[in-house]
Amino acid sequence: MDIICITFLHSEGHGIDFYVLGLQISGLGTLIAGINFLVTIINMRTPGMTYMRMPLFTWSTFVVSALILFAFPPLTVGLVLMMFDRMFGSNFFDVAAGGNTIIWEHLFWIFGHPEVYILILPAFGIFSEIFATFSRKRLFGYSSMVFATVLIGFLGFMVWAHHMFTTGLGPIANAIFAVATMAIAVPTGIKIFNWIFTMWGGSVKFTVPMLYAVAFIPSFTMGGVTGIMNASAPADYQFHDSYFVVAHFHYVIVGGVVLGLLAGITFYWPKMFGTMLSEKLGKVTFWTFLIGFHLTFFIQHFLGLMGMPRRVFTFLDNQGLNTGNMISTVGAFLMAFAVIVMVINIIMTSAKNEKVGNDPWGDGRTLEWAIPSPPPFYNFKQLPLVRGLDPYWVEKMEGKKEMTPAEPLGDIHMPNSSILPLTISFGLFVAAFGALYNMDDKTWTLPIIIVGLLITFVSMLIRSVKDDHGFHIHKEDLMDDKDKGGKA
Repeated sequence: MDIICITFLHSEGHGIDFYVLGLQISGLGTLIAGINFLVTIINMRTPGMTYMRMPLFTWSTFVVSALILFAFPPLTVGLVLMMFDRMFGSNFFDVAAGGNTIIWEHLFWIFGHPEVYILILPAFGIFSEIFATFSRKRLFGYSSMVFATVLIGFLGFMVWAHHMFTTGLGPIANAIFAVATMAIAVPTGIKIFNWIFTMWGGSVKFTVPMLYAVAFIPSFTMGGVTGIMNASAPADYQFHDSYFVVAHFHYVIVGGVVLGLLAGITFYWPKMFGTMLSEKLGKVTFWTFLIGFHLTFFIQHFLGLMGMPRRVFTFLDNQGLNTGNMISTVGAFLMAFAVIVMVINIIMTSAKNEKVGNDPWGDGRTLEWAIPSPPPFYNFKQLPLVRGLDPYWVEKMEGKKEMTPAEPLGDIHMPNSSILPLTISFGLFVAAFGALYNMDDKTWTLPIIIVGLLITFVSMLIRSVKDDHGFHIHKEDLMDDKDKGGKA
């Protein structure tokens, strides 16, 4: 990381400046989105939807939003210091002028490790919904799953320096962060066992989403085990910056996040678009992707132990690394083939356009499966009354086909659309474009920066002072609309 930071400072051209400015702007958007999700989940739950009745997918989104709130500011600080070093001649990270590159490492990894959980926790939430749905039973240990999700979010901020064991922090710091890293495996292990126990005794249906979910458990566990190996500071001196770390990272991200994305796309596709993806093509995608994934990354553990460093792309023939890299290449092509098959599946499904009902899998447990597919833009005609965990399943077990309403049918208030968020972001883009070339002493850059900031701040001012009350969908329109709306 020291070398990377020095490279950032001395890289010629504007590539680094482009990413510094771009990450600042996109990070601001992510921070605002996190606040939006937090406020929505806290304030806008339907009657009866207590915190301990929320779906695990919602819980994971809630915890991730809190992680975003605390993880992105350190990244912002680090990027600002980097920007000042490159554009304004400061010396925060310039060792020759009294700076310290280790500060960059700390700021980056205080963001960087919680970011891993920002990625994986939504996938955990998706898999929790899939396991319960296709095991046809309540998620085992719901309360402990919620506790484990919150604990992962909390401990995620206490392990960042395990990325820095080789920087010379000393044995005490290394030991503390090693123990904290091993501790975070405990709540993750709770989740793994709860998913297995959910399937135990259930009536399991091996649909495509369920195949992804079942494959996720051993794949992600392998990534977790190698993570514990990396958490041992003495062993990390051997593993650090080798392909062993690359293999570990991809077993966690591809074996966790990407499998979760593929499972989620397949699981929620009929709800989002009202059409069901082909199970046959879905299974082709699953098997080719899974085989390609393990073929690509499993061999990299051994390449790393053989001494293959990461971030280096050329090697001599006599180093014994060619065969392993060829196996990885074959696996990568298999994964690419799987993605192509999935795209073909999506195109064919969209072309056929065979519509499905509100509960296309037949075993939906949560509220989204109680409204039509795709959902109307106002979701429910009437707020549903939640009477327990898995509220739609509760109603179905009592012989009902729709949710019990929590209110009489009335007008629905909706927000108006607005182009102002687009103009706010466009102004930031223009200002960043000017800042990108300002360090070249070009005369036209300052006016561009000023114009961009003016566009942003004027748009924000208009958004603030404009009295926008939205609009109402009248209940008469809802009563006449027999084919749309939540049947509550």
